[in-house]
Amino acid sequence: MNRKYVGIGALLLLLSVAIGAFGAHALEKILGDYKATYETGVHYHMIHAVGIILIALAAGQWGESRKLLWAARLMVAGIILFSGSLYVLSITGIKVLGAITPLGGVAFIIGWLLFAMAAFKK
Repeated sequence: MNRKYVGIGALLLLLSVAIGAFGAHALEKILGDYKATYETGVHYHMIHAVGIILIALAAGQWGESRKLLWAARLMVAGIILFSGSLYVLSITGIKVLGAITPLGGVAFIIGWLLFAMAAFKK
């Protein structure tokens, strides 16, 4: 789990920087009023990609567990659902996509909860 999820986290961080730069430069005029929404997506994307790396490193120290595996998986799902929906909403203006965003938020919350439970178990 450790190497795989450190790699996934690193790739997701790379992607967040690229998406952030793309939004700041190429999409600046398109985003308009949605610029802050787009930036929120990038911000949460970055934080949770770092979270994935932390979870993987913890698994290397504490030993792998189902809680840590699911915490990492939920962080990935949260990035896709939360940040992804904010990116698409910001670019297209399709407001119904805002209904997906909370699902990603719930995935983040459960992922952090599982990480904390794994930490307190040791």
